Amino acid sequence: MKKILNCVLAATLIFGSQSILTSCKEANRNTPATENTAENGDAEQQQVVSTELIRTSQSWDGVELPDYPQGRPELVAVKYVFPAGKKLGWHHHVAMNYGVLVQGELTIIGQDGKEKVVHEGEAVVEMVGTVHHGENRGTKPVILYMFYLSQKDLPLAVQHPDIPLE
Repeated sequence: MKKILNCVLAATLIFGSQSILTSCKEANRNTPATENTAENGDAEQQQVVSTELIRTSQSWDGVELPDYPQGRPELVAVKYVFPAGKKLGWHHHVAMNYGVLVQGELTIIGQDGKEKVVHEGEAVVEMVGTVHHGENRGTKPVILYMFYLSQKDLPLAVQHPDIPLE
């Protein structure tokens, strides 16, 4: 009986230690790697994580995107910063574009009154050829990165100053 208890105790210690070691390794994997870790050549460094934010063939209002234009493409990336309370004027886009909102909350309003609220961390596909505007109704600046699939000499947006903002 004493032999059995010793075996059970030994097994508990071995497997309990293994469980603790495994938990520690998992915790270390979830901790960002530091410069010191990289300098020491630690084999367990952080892995690259990719997260698909959006995959669609429609703009945010559900309308199908147009076919790609003929000719050489020009890709444009733009960072927009909207101060709190700021409204953009009415405009439309000639080229397809999409973006990622990295701070704040942006409300996009179509001329038909349809609205889309884009939250921090979300991707959005803009309307093409449809008049709309954006508003920062929040209390902190909105930071938005937009990517345009355009062509040389095409405007990113066509303004409509004749349409008043309410």
